[in-house]
Amino acid sequence: MQDESKTAASETVAYSSRDQVPQKYKWNLTLWFPSDEACLASLGECQSLPEEYAAWQDRATATAAGLLGFLRFDDEATSKLQRVWEYLERRGDEDTRINRWQDLVGQVHALAARVGAAAAWFQPALLALDDATLDAWYAQEPDLALYRRALQKMRALRDHVLSPAEEALLAQAGELAAAPEREFSMLNEADMAFPDALDSQGQPHTVTHGNFTAVLEVSPDRTLRQNAYHSVYGAYRKVKNTSAAILGAQMKSLEFFARARHYGSSLEASLAPTEVPVSVYSGLIQAVHANVEPMHRYMALRAHRLGLEQMRYWDVYLPTVQAPEHHYTFEEACDIMLAALAPLGQDYLAVVRQAISDRWYDVYETPGKRSGAYSCGGRGIAPLILLNWQGSLEDLFVLAHETGHSLHTWLSSHSQPVRYSEYEMFVAEVASTTNEMLLLQYLLDHAASVQERAFLLDHWCSQFKNALYRQTLFAEFERDANEASARGEGTGADALSERYGKLNELYYGPALKVDDDISLEWARIPHFYYNYYVYVYATSFAAAVALAERILKGGAPARDAYLGFLRGGCSKPPLDLLAGAGVDMANGAAVDEALKRFAALVDELEGLL
Repeated sequence: MQDESKTAASETVAYSSRDQVPQKYKWNLTLWFPSDEACLASLGECQSLPEEYAAWQDRATATAAGLLGFLRFDDEATSKLQRVWEYLERRGDEDTRINRWQDLVGQVHALAARVGAAAAWFQPALLALDDATLDAWYAQEPDLALYRRALQKMRALRDHVLSPAEEALLAQAGELAAAPEREFSMLNEADMAFPDALDSQGQPHTVTHGNFTAVLEVSPDRTLRQNAYHSVYGAYRKVKNTSAAILGAQMKSLEFFARARHYGSSLEASLAPTEVPVSVYSGLIQAVHANVEPMHRYMALRAHRLGLEQMRYWDVYLPTVQAPEHHYTFEEACDIMLAALAPLGQDYLAVVRQAISDRWYDVYETPGKRSGAYSCGGRGIAPLILLNWQGSLEDLFVLAHETGHSLHTWLSSHSQPVRYSEYEMFVAEVASTTNEMLLLQYLLDHAASVQERAFLLDHWCSQFKNALYRQTLFAEFERDANEASARGEGTGADALSERYGKLNELYYGPALKVDDDISLEWARIPHFYYNYYVYVYATSFAAAVALAERILKGGAPARDAYLGFLRGGCSKPPLDLLAGAGVDMANGAAVDEALKRFAALVDELEGLL
């Protein structure tokens, strides 16, 4: 039933179809709908939402009661549509080759665009009200107090809100704006295939999105790593011009909406609604530029440990300190995760156990399944988690990471009303990365030898490399490529690759040789379609380093402050929520402190080796 003969990691379970995967390793979509038919019935009910929104136009801002009624309707309608959207997206991700689900995903995207267009009158109408009227309405309808922050946040963007007709037009363009991400996903997930990679003995190994990183991380066979690397990037090279065209369309879309709303840049347009100043984004890049020397030292140490004068990219993920090889089953990983997260308290652990028993996780890779990992859900529906389990140490960290996302979603949804239940993008990676930091400290505390400690310190340094430095590199590339697009400069495959290659040289230094393949890495990064999302991985990592230390050293008060942050949703600006947990991200101090911590880790690792 299971063909393991050509997997890159010999102990990894491989399934040739989703039907072969035991039920306990598949996510439980009945937490959202009892059946596909129930979801489709709800989709049918949602078809009337555009008309229902339009029917509120003359009433919503005429009286206090009308405003309260509309906001309650909007909460209910948004939650209903999101549940359908999430369900269909998950069914589509189970096997991206099944056209039925892709068609239905397209339908719900189109419906959401129509709903947005039908509701586009609201914000201009709200902005037309004067402060005295709203203050009087708050007095008339005490229940409106629940929505005061949300209304104030919308009114703060008044300079970027257009007329009702213009807002409706932009909302109708939303479906077009979503096209580049869907096109990338279809090219990357459904159509992209990689040739087998030969090892040093001439034996072929299957290369997939799911196992590619595992090959680079765990295989001691440098020939296999090199051939897997060329297998993947050779495939992207064949579609580099198509990839550049899709990414170019994404950048033009962001530019169009930014200009339409009178923002100075697409970056400003992305950050302003999240209440994060552009200075935080640029400050992150500046801080990393000022601290590239420790990364150059770390890369030189890695090259020395591997016996190489200069590393290649197929060497970057391999641990430089040998540790006993261990393949984690999913069950073993869950037990380790529960032990590592114990400092967060029994209430937190109870929800993690519920996640395991209720099957929030979709564990194993199967043909056509979306690659990578993510957590999804919100607005009162149980989170679900996509994995592509290979059993490596990295997978253990991914498990803790995505569980952190889901616990953040769960605690926020169960602590906040619908209007404030979804946290802002800026803090979206904090809970996940804090879980990783707690896991890492747990493993360090239980290290059985100096060698094992050195192995874990090397892993921690690699986490800094991947989460802080690499994601900041992504953020700088995304910012600069979008700025080049806005100036009318070239954004073809060669121009993008040249820019990306130079950034790799800056960030990683002379111990790592930049080649034409890694210069193409931009073509396989889905996050460049998430509208300036990648920077939050870096800022969240910096925040998580500080938060984990506070939780481990500060006892119950620090833990409770952190859990209060997780329960906060978007009830306050994200910088304020983090400040309440004890971390100041506004002035860049947390990033500087995290980078100093990295330099100290490199010092300790050099001393041990």
